[in-house]
Amino acid sequence: MDYIDKHFLESLSYRFPTIGKASTEIINLSAILQLPKETEHFLTDIHGEYEQFAHILKNGSGAIRSKIEEVFGFELSNEDKKELATLIYYPDEKIELVEATGTNMHDWYRTMLLRLIRMTRRASMKYTRSKVRKSIDPEFAYIIEELITQNNTLAKENYYEGILESIIRTGRAKECIHAFAITIQRLVVNHLHIVGDIYDRGPGPDKVIETLIHHHSVDIQWGNHDVVWIGAACGNLACMATVMRLSARYGNLDILEDSYGINLIPLMKFAMDIYKDDPCTCFKIKYDPETYDMSNLPLDMKMHKAVAILQFKLEGQLIKRHPEFHMDDRLLLDKIDYENKKITLYGETYDMEDVYLPTVDPKDPYKLTPEEEALIKHIQGGFRNCERLQRHVRFLLSKGSLYLVYNNTLLFHGSIPLNEDGSFRSVELEGKSYKGRELMDVMDNYVRKGYYLPPGDEKCYATDLIYFLWTNEASPLFGKERMTTFERYFIKDKRAHEEPKTPYYRLYNDETIVNQILEEFNLPTDVAHIVNGHVPVKQKKGESPIKCGGKLLIIDGGFSRAYQSTTGIAGYTLISNSYGFKLVYHEPFTSTEEAIRTGSDIHSEILVVEEVTRRQTVNDTDTGRVLRQQIRELEALLAAYRTGKIRERE
Repeated sequence: MDYIDKHFLESLSYRFPTIGKASTEIINLSAILQLPKETEHFLTDIHGEYEQFAHILKNGSGAIRSKIEEVFGFELSNEDKKELATLIYYPDEKIELVEATGTNMHDWYRTMLLRLIRMTRRASMKYTRSKVRKSIDPEFAYIIEELITQNNTLAKENYYEGILESIIRTGRAKECIHAFAITIQRLVVNHLHIVGDIYDRGPGPDKVIETLIHHHSVDIQWGNHDVVWIGAACGNLACMATVMRLSARYGNLDILEDSYGINLIPLMKFAMDIYKDDPCTCFKIKYDPETYDMSNLPLDMKMHKAVAILQFKLEGQLIKRHPEFHMDDRLLLDKIDYENKKITLYGETYDMEDVYLPTVDPKDPYKLTPEEEALIKHIQGGFRNCERLQRHVRFLLSKGSLYLVYNNTLLFHGSIPLNEDGSFRSVELEGKSYKGRELMDVMDNYVRKGYYLPPGDEKCYATDLIYFLWTNEASPLFGKERMTTFERYFIKDKRAHEEPKTPYYRLYNDETIVNQILEEFNLPTDVAHIVNGHVPVKQKKGESPIKCGGKLLIIDGGFSRAYQSTTGIAGYTLISNSYGFKLVYHEPFTSTEEAIRTGSDIHSEILVVEEVTRRQTVNDTDTGRVLRQQIRELEALLAAYRTGKIRERE
């Protein structure tokens, strides 16, 4: 035993000071390795659709309903199963609804508690008692643990009945049911993966973030919409303008004003002044007719146009600062022929629908007017000083990354930059070239630098690179050759709207290419998978989310309402458990109120992507690898105790 080994083992001996304690821990860890693998839940491209996200989170993409079927089978009617499922999803609201019907609450509470006990007992079977205990509200930990570990002997029957009656008699049934429901949710799905794009389009990204902050076990792979919000929080002007434009485009400026407290009155006054006689017809709002206040439409269109022009100027300045980004083809304001209302792009001349751009100087089109300078500085202060936004972004940085390797699965939002021949594409950053995993790592680091570095040139470069991630063809988050935002506003000819995909999306059915990516991230090609989102799978046109024979899964199927008419469904989610992978696709969610009132659930269909021949255990996971290493260390400590090389401490 060398000095370093002995030093480490002596440190370990403080935690396990005797042969007995070290051997007990070895026994405990060895037993854990034999438990079934945890259940993982994958969601992507949430895009602010909070209600649907929250419901799918509560029902575990149908996992809880499946567990109810396992436990009760034909014992309960479909209505009773539906009622139990709703109680687990929305315990407080369901109880209030039942109370209002005049039901005998004593009997109802007793019935539901007995059913929840059975559900919790089944859900806890794959975990240690310690793990289960940590999943229970501490206030009810003793009671619930006693009830779910009960034996059926007559000697203790009165004991368990006494617990139930006491819960009801003391008026604690509602709180106890709530504790049971949350425990079941946590045990049925142990870990959550969010594969990017929490922000933009939908009305509640801030609520999604708040929910994730309080989730017991989650990781996040950033999407392009997430990083542009990170860039905005850093104070990058082009990122801020992009965030504002997207909020305006989808009728969600309330997110900035009400959710994050960013004062948009200066933007409103600016837009009313500059575009007071302009109908801004090219800047329509993609609003939700059920929630949008139509009286805001004329003003919102003006604000939409104002901030779009601001974005085109600011991104033009950024592109000019960085010729190494190779984005000069996106400098478009200087290509406009105002007299003839035309623009020439990529060798084609197109008619422009609108050339009323009073803030654009044709001789210096990317220069901000004094009014625009004052406006963007004011808004920059709002983004930088918003404590809630900064807290949300810090959470994204602490729980998030550009990619993740987890239990033989590679997760990333968009793509791995490739050349046409399938080789990894090199990207030059500050004079050095990166590709493959190294590119992903260095990009991840730049995002963190952009947020955490003090003001200065290094921070400015890092935040500009965040904008690169948003829209550059070499970005692993974008995956297209160009973003035709300008063209979609100003040019009617749809040929100008095309956004050709990068080689990754043409090659991901090639097993050689997929294996090359897996090997780059040190994953076994025979059992590993890739999971990503970003590009909606158009199921109604016959597209499948299952690529390369099941090795790669794209699970963006239209979570966002804005995409559901295109995809034909309301999103894919993925479940990975000890039996394999199950892909779930969902019908649109109506509302939380209807789910509580009628017991309606999201109609979901399950596709079995892969079934394992041997049920997977903790031993097959990343946690298992860590536990095996801990066992080896403890066995070395045990040997050191028994040979006298290290003395027991008790």
